[in-house]
Amino acid sequence: MAKAFLGSLAARLPSTGRRLPRIDIWRGPLRHVPRFLSRRVPKGLYARSLIIIIAPMVLLQSVVAFVFMERHWQLVTQRLSTAVVRDISGIIDVIETYPQDPDFAEITRIARDKLNLNIAVLPPEPLPAPAPKPFFNILDSILSEEITDQIARPFWIDTVGDSGLVEIRIQLEAHLLRVFARRNSAYASNSHIFLLWMVGTSLVLILIAVLFLRNQIRPIQSLAAAAEGFGRGQPMPPDFRPRGASEVRKASLAFIQMRDRIERQIEQRTQMLNGVSHDLRTVLTRFRLQLALLGDGEDQRELNEDIDEMQRMLEGYLSFARGEAGEDVAELDLERVFERLAAEGTLKGKAIETDVSGDPRIMVRPDSFRRLIGNLVGNALRHANRVRIIGRHEGRWLTIAVEDDGPGIPAEQREEVFKPFMRLDTARNLDAGGTGLGLAIARDIARSHGGDILLSDSALGGLRAMIRIPA
Repeated sequence: MAKAFLGSLAARLPSTGRRLPRIDIWRGPLRHVPRFLSRRVPKGLYARSLIIIIAPMVLLQSVVAFVFMERHWQLVTQRLSTAVVRDISGIIDVIETYPQDPDFAEITRIARDKLNLNIAVLPPEPLPAPAPKPFFNILDSILSEEITDQIARPFWIDTVGDSGLVEIRIQLEAHLLRVFARRNSAYASNSHIFLLWMVGTSLVLILIAVLFLRNQIRPIQSLAAAAEGFGRGQPMPPDFRPRGASEVRKASLAFIQMRDRIERQIEQRTQMLNGVSHDLRTVLTRFRLQLALLGDGEDQRELNEDIDEMQRMLEGYLSFARGEAGEDVAELDLERVFERLAAEGTLKGKAIETDVSGDPRIMVRPDSFRRLIGNLVGNALRHANRVRIIGRHEGRWLTIAVEDDGPGIPAEQREEVFKPFMRLDTARNLDAGGTGLGLAIARDIARSHGGDILLSDSALGGLRAMIRIPA
């Protein structure tokens, strides 16, 4: 039916040969709504899970409360008010039809005993000024409508207050009728009990959901902490074990198995490299002994230099391949490391400035981290006269910047120098006299701690190498 209507509408429109513009509700005033919501919505799983539980609950109870007030509370109040006004209307008819009772004692008795109304017939006087209407009072509006419809005379009512009575004054032709009716006779006063029960049960359910979600989120947080610690080379927490939902247990078991496989592979690689190192060192030692038996000479000196270079290349390659993965995490004092580097610079006749802010104690693999900083500082000392080392330990992050006044590295080649055995010919050589593994080893150590190394221009005019790791 909708397609037929659209077809007939398209047939009536004049054909212009142009396509009608597409209406996109996310353009115009609403285009910033998704971005606003994405910034305001919590990022954590715990908070989002609570929103998923609480939002439907609040929506459902709001709908239930609205329907209850609209269909039940208002309906019951209207029927009670209708009955009270009908009784008052009957009393007015009796007063005006049978005026033989001069003091209206019998009518007052009948209203009190039979209709549960306390009335008084007073001499005619002006009605009080209208009281301010309450912001939300269903009784005031419904009772006023019923008096207007059934009695149709000037009236004044007072429904505001904490008392259990409602005062109604109606102006008759020769008298003023004042009525005191019980509030619960004209108003469904027990409806708030439903709202209290609804709010109370909601709070209990939210409390149960908070406790349940906390127990479900804690295993995920433990798994994330264990994975982060493994990436930084830290041992597995002693209390870590698979727990929680079945999916979280499977992920924890998969992580433990993955960690065991990686540790076995690292151990096997280390043993293999130790064996290779021993065999190659044996061959190099044999070469040295054979050259020593040949005596001194120009050829022997060149061969000895070649053997020394092979020894240095072998040590550099094995260090890079090993990666110092077997070292345990321990506390390291940055100030002492910087002082030692400054003393080495003084022996070489170079000026080294050091600055440490924050807690100088960090949890790293000490030997590897010393080698990381030593490679960068040693490279700076080879190509510059002035070196500055700045350490910042703020929050969960440690930042160390090594700056110098050397020739630097072109921006387009700063990523290439991290590749193993990469040596620059026309620009600054980061591993002069070596094998081109210095910076590759430094980045490997930084990444094994969960961080990285970035190269940029230094304020001193040379190169700036920044180490950033969580610590």
